[in-house]
Amino acid sequence: MRGRLAVAVLLITASLPSHPTRAAQQPSFSSRTLAVRVDVLVTDGRTPVAGLTAQDFELRDNGVAQAVALVDASDVPINVVLALDTSASIAGKRQTDLVNASQAILDGLKPADRAALTSFSHAVVPRVELTSNFPSVRDELARITPSGETAIMDGVYVALTTTLAESGRSLVVVYTDGADTQSWLTADEVLESAKRSSAVVYAVAATDATHLSPLEDLVDATGGRLLRIASTRDLRGAFEKILQDFRSRYILAYTPTGVALGGFHRLDVRVTRRGLNVRARPGYVGLESK
Repeated sequence: MRGRLAVAVLLITASLPSHPTRAAQQPSFSSRTLAVRVDVLVTDGRTPVAGLTAQDFELRDNGVAQAVALVDASDVPINVVLALDTSASIAGKRQTDLVNASQAILDGLKPADRAALTSFSHAVVPRVELTSNFPSVRDELARITPSGETAIMDGVYVALTTTLAESGRSLVVVYTDGADTQSWLTADEVLESAKRSSAVVYAVAATDATHLSPLEDLVDATGGRLLRIASTRDLRGAFEKILQDFRSRYILAYTPTGVALGGFHRLDVRVTRRGLNVRARPGYVGLESK
């Protein structure tokens, strides 16, 4: 086990800055920018709701009402980072289903979008950096060889760092079929990085996956969702649903007014229409202006 752990640490430290908190202190999602942007999903049951305007939203930053504007999401390219469990348990049909589901996400991307691929087992491998060369991602998906155990938190952390300081909107799609048995980083460290990131994390887990509360905390902290599937046959539909949800989200932008710039900012986003559900990150870490 010690040898496997050493491999995991080596791969992580080779691809990341030296400390997760310091590495996450340079995201675009901060009050140092001209405006804070918040990705918001509005649904009626499970169906995304279209056609809302800025006047339909109410947003409070640390309890203070803010004037918000809507950014046209169709004008903003997206960065999709696939973070895939490639432990020994996905061998066979599960691997085929996982590759097909990942291909479906690539099929749904536009020329201006970008994709990246990270795999994790007992070690984390950042296989493809963000690129618009989708065939290179497809080729790397075909090279995956399942082996070893599972380091979910380490894999998510590497995927999050891929999105730092990137323009556009970032979506991290995580898949796992088991419990985290090998991560070097703690769940709290990765959660802190997620709070400082602008990425939205969606996760898909097999029904027999256990001890997923750290992953649930990550998706909640970024305004994403955790989807459970009964079989990998459902993976393609789940991945397609995630991309559809992400493209259906609203982007609220505002310049923080009446609040201090630094520290953690609690966000409360609501819609004025009754019967609709809102999902957005519950807060962000603001940086003092220099």
